[in-house]
Amino acid sequence: MASKYSEAFAVNLRELMGEMSATEFARRVGIPQPTITRYLLCQREVTLENLCKIADFFGEDIDCLIGRKIY
Repeated sequence: MASKYSEAFAVNLRELMGEMSATEFARRVGIPQPTITRYLLCQREVTLENLCKIADFFGEDIDCLIGRKIY
C-alpha cells in the first residue's frame, strides 16, 4: 500500500514531467527508467538521493514534491 507521500509524489512528478516520457526523464536525471516508472505507479518509495536529484532537476522544493507543501 502506497503512502500518501508516495501518491502525492507520483502525481507531482507526472505533472512536472509534462510530455516527457519516463525513458527521456530517466536519461536526463540519471535514474534508471524502471525506477521512474515504479515511482509513477506508486510501486516504490523514492530514495532520498533520487528525491534530491529530481528536486534539483526541476528546481523544486522536496516538500512540494512529496505533497507536504503546495506549489
